[in-house]
Amino acid sequence: MMGTNLRDCWQNCFAPNDEKVLGDKELQAIDKMEDSIAPLDDQTKAIRQLITRFEACYHEADKEAERIIRATGRGRCPKESNARPPKRKKELQNANSILSRWCKNPTIKSMNLDVGDISAGKLFSFIGKQSPLKVWQVERVVDRITEALEPSKRYHRLALDLGDYGEPGAKPAGQYYKNDITFLEQTKKTIIHDTVDGNKSKVSLAMAIDMLMPCHWDFVGSLVIILKAIGGDLHSDKPYACCARNIKLSPLCGRLKIISNTLRAFCKDKKTAKTLDREILASLGEVTPVKRWLAASLDKTIRLHLTMLFEIDLS
Repeated sequence: MMGTNLRDCWQNCFAPNDEKVLGDKELQAIDKMEDSIAPLDDQTKAIRQLITRFEACYHEADKEAERIIRATGRGRCPKESNARPPKRKKELQNANSILSRWCKNPTIKSMNLDVGDISAGKLFSFIGKQSPLKVWQVERVVDRITEALEPSKRYHRLALDLGDYGEPGAKPAGQYYKNDITFLEQTKKTIIHDTVDGNKSKVSLAMAIDMLMPCHWDFVGSLVIILKAIGGDLHSDKPYACCARNIKLSPLCGRLKIISNTLRAFCKDKKTAKTLDREILASLGEVTPVKRWLAASLDKTIRLHLTMLFEIDLS
């Protein structure tokens, strides 16, 4: 039984001790499955940890789910790699080069680079005419991207003081910029108007920069919204997406739903539905108690991620 605390393996799905999940019967049943196969061997623990690290907002979430499924079928974890997918790495490198160049020479009009097919000149046009505030704000975007390329070069948050799993006060924000307090406050007070799941919403520019996620499915779109806001366009023609915010707009949702359906069919031994991926079923192989538990855990995680409400106030 779950008792009054959420097991650590579900920390990527809910805030700690979220009352809404403590009574989730399906989740309790999955935890009972874990109890029935205990103690877990090291490989099983490692595969479950991959599920705990899974994020549906990742720009290759479908491939990551398939990697976990292959590991489940084989009973062993794949070799880990910290290498960023080449296409995204190139987008980050180009964005870093383009914006760094603008900070050094804000009068520049073009470069022979692009980010997600958006030319450097177009990105410059979003920012508009230079000002000390704009340069400072773009420098913060550069810092955010630089950290993704070189983790030793730490980004200092402007406004977001939450931990990786929503823990309040885990990472105090803004303190690093005490000598730039005027720029910081102006950035926090700059409000982007957009929507969340079709409803009107707001995001402060400071929060948007903090929440710019290099591994997110809409990194390029988020970057454009931020640069336009720096340039003074505060009414975005598309929603700002980060974490679970506007996850339903992800182009990977359809594929993730098929993966989830297939995992659920595997667990329940009902493999005749039309919306299944036969290759996934083949890679899972014969049903075993361990495979059923891992498959159920990944299925539940995917479904929770695709229906999760984004409750962080970004304004």
